[in-house]
Amino acid sequence: MAGPRLFPYLCSDTMTRAFLTCACALALLPFGSALGQTDTTGIYGERKDSLNSVVFTAQGPGNFLSRSKAVRTEVISAAGLCKMACCNLAESFENTASVTVGYSDAVTGARQIRLLGQSGIYTQLLDENRPVLRGIAAPFGLSFIPGQWLESIQIAKGVSSVLNGAEAMTGQINMEHRKPTDEQPLFIQASVMHDTKADINAASSLQLDKTGRWSTVLLGHADANFMEMDRNGDGFMDDPRQRQLSLSNRWLYFGPDGTQVRFGVRAIWDYRKGGQLSGLVRPWQTDIHNRHYGGYVKAGIPLNEDNSTNFAAIADYSYHDLQAGFGTDRRYDAGQHTAFLNLLYQNQSHENHHFTLGISEMLDHYREAFGRTETSTLSDLGVFGEYTFHGGERFSAIVGLRGDWYNLSGFHATPRLTLKWAPAPWLVLRANGGRGLRYSIPLADNFGVLSSSRQLAGDYLSHPLEDAWTYGANATWHIGGADSGTYLSFDFFRTRFFEQMLVDYPAGEPEQIRFYTLSSLGEKGRSATTNYQLDFGIEPLPRFTVTLTGRLTDARQTLSGQSDDIKPMTSLYKGVLNLQYATRLNKWIFDFTAAINGPCRVWDVMRGYKGMYENGYTDIYPLLYAQITKRFRGVDIYIGGENLTDFRQPDPILHPDDTHRFDASLVWGPLAGIRLYAGLRITLWKI
Repeated sequence: MAGPRLFPYLCSDTMTRAFLTCACALALLPFGSALGQTDTTGIYGERKDSLNSVVFTAQGPGNFLSRSKAVRTEVISAAGLCKMACCNLAESFENTASVTVGYSDAVTGARQIRLLGQSGIYTQLLDENRPVLRGIAAPFGLSFIPGQWLESIQIAKGVSSVLNGAEAMTGQINMEHRKPTDEQPLFIQASVMHDTKADINAASSLQLDKTGRWSTVLLGHADANFMEMDRNGDGFMDDPRQRQLSLSNRWLYFGPDGTQVRFGVRAIWDYRKGGQLSGLVRPWQTDIHNRHYGGYVKAGIPLNEDNSTNFAAIADYSYHDLQAGFGTDRRYDAGQHTAFLNLLYQNQSHENHHFTLGISEMLDHYREAFGRTETSTLSDLGVFGEYTFHGGERFSAIVGLRGDWYNLSGFHATPRLTLKWAPAPWLVLRANGGRGLRYSIPLADNFGVLSSSRQLAGDYLSHPLEDAWTYGANATWHIGGADSGTYLSFDFFRTRFFEQMLVDYPAGEPEQIRFYTLSSLGEKGRSATTNYQLDFGIEPLPRFTVTLTGRLTDARQTLSGQSDDIKPMTSLYKGVLNLQYATRLNKWIFDFTAAINGPCRVWDVMRGYKGMYENGYTDIYPLLYAQITKRFRGVDIYIGGENLTDFRQPDPILHPDDTHRFDASLVWGPLAGIRLYAGLRITLWKI
C-alpha cells in the first residue's frame, strides 16, 4: 500500500521516513493510508531504505470512508480492529452496517457475511490484492484470518477493478497484513472469554540487513474453546469445540534498482466438533477437519527510473482439504487445488492517463464426495485492460474490460466503469457499474444445508456460471470543509442476477432441500437486491467520535417453493451507533457500539413452529458491545463484552429430537448469549 501505513503501525518507506518527524504533528497522520491511493497491483507500495526512523503511534477512528478511492470504500483501521475481541475476520465487522455477519447453521460454527443483501460468496476476498479462500475454503474462511494479523480492512462496494478477475459481484474485501518493514520486533496479543474460548497471536517483523533489502514477518495464531456450553437447554452446544493453529511467514526483497519481490507461505489446521452434548447416548454431532496450505510470489520490476512504467507478476497456489461428518450417515469430503497467475504491464508516465494491460489464469481442481465422488476442473483464462483518467483532483474515470474463456461456459466479456467527481472540496460524488461472473460450488456455497436431515435434491454437484450486473452511486458531504472530521454519506446500489444457483426449502416438501438455477424458472425467474445506506460521523468534542450508520435492503428472489418473492433470511434493515472517547495521550479508551437488526422473511417451512413466525418474519433485536482499554508504554490491557443484551435466536434447531425432521440450517440471529472477555496486547518497538 502506498503512503504511510494505517495507525498505529507506520511504514518506513523513503518519503515517510523523510517527513515522519514533522508529519506526526499533523492531525491527518492517523489517516495516512486511507487518504493515500492504494497501488493497483499491491507491488509498489512499501519502499524501504537504510535510514533510521523515529516511531510515533497515534489513535484514530476505527471506521471511516476513504476520500481518495474512486470506488466507495470503507476502511476498518488497526484501531477499529482493536475495538472488539476480534479473534478473526468474521468478528471484525460489528461496527459497520455495510457487512452483516451471521452463522450458516447452528452446529458447525461456520460464519457467512452479506454485502448489498447478497451472500458473501459474491464478495471477492483479497489478501493484498490476491484472491484467497475461495470455493471449498469459503465456509470457514472468515475464521482463518486472525484479526490481529491485519493492519486494515478495506470494504469496497459494487464492482471494482478488473485486474483481480471477474468474481467481485457485490464488492471486494481487501486485507492488509502486518508488514515485514514494520518497526515491531515483537507483538503479542492474547484474550480469553468467560466461556473459556481463548486465543493468542504473535507477530515479529524483522529487517535482516542494514541495506534494507531483506525483511520478513512471522505470524502465529492459536485458539481453542475448552467447554461445551448449552445455555438455551436444547441439548446442543451453542458453539462447537474448536482447535485452530495458523502459521505464516512473509518476505520482502527491495532491490537497489527498485525491484520488489514479495513471497510467503501459510498453513492452517482447524478442527471443530459440534452438535449434541457429549454426555448423551449416541449424540448427533458434527466432526469437521480443515487443512489449508498455500504460498505466493509477487514481483514488481520497474522499466524506467521513476517507476512510472513497470511489469508485475503475481502467482499463488493453495490446497484446501475439508472432511466433514454430520451425524452418523452424512459426510461431505472435498479437496481443492487452486493456482492463480496474473501478469500486468502498467504505464503511468503521463500525469493524467494511466493504463494497465494483463493476462490472468485461475485454475481450480475440485474433488467432492457426497454420496458419490465427483471431480471437476474449472478454468478461467482472461485478458484485460484498464484505463484511468485523472482530470486534476476533481475528476477521475476508470474504464475496465475483461474477456474470459471459461472451460465449461465459453467466452464472456466483463465491462466495468467507475466515475468520481468532486465539484467542491467538501463534496465527492461516485458512480460505478459492471458485470460479475463466478463458478458456483453449490454445497460449499451453502454449507449450512448439510446440518439437516432433509434430503438434497437437484444438481448440487454441478458448477453453473453465475452472472450478475451491479450498479450504484455514492455522495459524501464533508460538513465544515474537506479537512473536517464531520461527514454525511449516502449510497445506492442494485444487483441483478441473470444466472444464479438457487437453494429452496419447499413448503410442500418438508423433507427436501432443492437446488436449481435461476434460468430453469424461465421468464418468471427473478433475483435482485436494492440497497440504501446512510453514514454520519462527527467529533463533537476532542477525542470523542460518534458514527451512525443505517442500511435498508430490498431483496427479491423467485423460488418455486415460496409464497412470495421476498428473499428469505435477509434482514430488511440494520442500524449501528458507535461511540468512542479517549483521554489525553490515549491512556484510556472507551468504546461502545449499539446495533439494531431488522426482521427477515423466514422460509415457509418455519412458520408456526412452536407458535413462532406466524406473520412470516423474525423478531427485531438489538446488540450491544462495550470495551475499555488501558494503555501503558508498549502494553494495552482491555476488558469488554459482546451481545450485552443477551439476545439469542429462540429454538434455532427445528425438531432437535426428530431424526427425520431435524434441521439446524435455518439461522437468522445470534446463537450464543452475552460474552465477557479480557485481553492484552504487548508491542516491542524497534530502538
